[in-house]
Amino acid sequence: MSRCIQLAKNGLGTTYPNPLVGSVIVHNGKIIGEGWHYKAGQPHAEVNAIASVTSNSHLLKEATIYVSLEPCSHFGKTPPCSDLIISRGIKKVVIGSTDPNPQVAGRGIKKLQDAGCEVVSGVLEQECIELNKRFFTFHSKKRPYIFLKWAQTADGFVAPLQESRTETKPIWITNEFSRQLVHKIRSEEMAILVGTKTVIDDNPSLTVRDWTGNNPTRVVIDRELKLPSHSSIFDRSVKTYVFTEKNKASLKNETQFVQIDFSKEIAPQICDVLYEKGIQSLIVEGGPKTLQTFINVHLWDEALVFSGPANFEQGVSAPVFKGVLISEEKIKKDSLQRFKSQKS
Repeated sequence: MSRCIQLAKNGLGTTYPNPLVGSVIVHNGKIIGEGWHYKAGQPHAEVNAIASVTSNSHLLKEATIYVSLEPCSHFGKTPPCSDLIISRGIKKVVIGSTDPNPQVAGRGIKKLQDAGCEVVSGVLEQECIELNKRFFTFHSKKRPYIFLKWAQTADGFVAPLQESRTETKPIWITNEFSRQLVHKIRSEEMAILVGTKTVIDDNPSLTVRDWTGNNPTRVVIDRELKLPSHSSIFDRSVKTYVFTEKNKASLKNETQFVQIDFSKEIAPQICDVLYEKGIQSLIVEGGPKTLQTFINVHLWDEALVFSGPANFEQGVSAPVFKGVLISEEKIKKDSLQRFKSQKS
């Protein structure tokens, strides 16, 4: 099962809206086939694992198939994996976790059992749920899995005082290796959010440039629609949603304007809309005010805090939050701390 999880991670960023799944086929204690789900619309992990058993496919009837997530039982863009397992005569199936998707949710296991397969489930279950934390959160909590991300100085500031800025471009706190890692993280998630001030101060494109992968959907909070039309986020290169209190019509294939009520908490409203749009993960990369908007209503799952060696002595303070430190790594003179929400 550990190998299934390892294989599944190869699909991070390319399988949306599908989950990450890995599969291994074992005969007499030896792996004879393996595969993972590469991309939505393409064959699932079990299909790829079975297809990899070529010269000795007759062994499938004596083999055990391991899969990190319950095999599907419905027709989507591909046929049900449970049907394939049954048709190939595989008699034992070991599953990491059940599928929270209502279209599956135990139906795959039942179909296998009804066909006479021995099914063992719950093997490394927590690890398999962690693998698909985005997918599970989306289906169980009806919202995206939310990452908070910011960079701060050694003395806890995310930006210098506004009057000390002389031009409109980012002031880098971290090194180029940290920035490359940020682009890798962007390529793995479905959407990225910033506020009005970040767009005005930094004019970010919010795209993947220092890594290879898909650009996340851009989400911008612009209450009064005061962002200039020449801002990079309006370049039409990536799907973009702008949350505003104004009623503005959206044009086809252009920026989509979404009206919400700013007299109420806006983070839950944004999450509701993104859920309806099928967005399973979101990076909140805005300034402290935007980040605090999500922190204050406990709408976050992980915080990624990059720290650089510089000291500003005064400036804009980093967000205030409470979380459980789950990992820390050095990136030359920078560091990255990952925190888990206590409410998650």
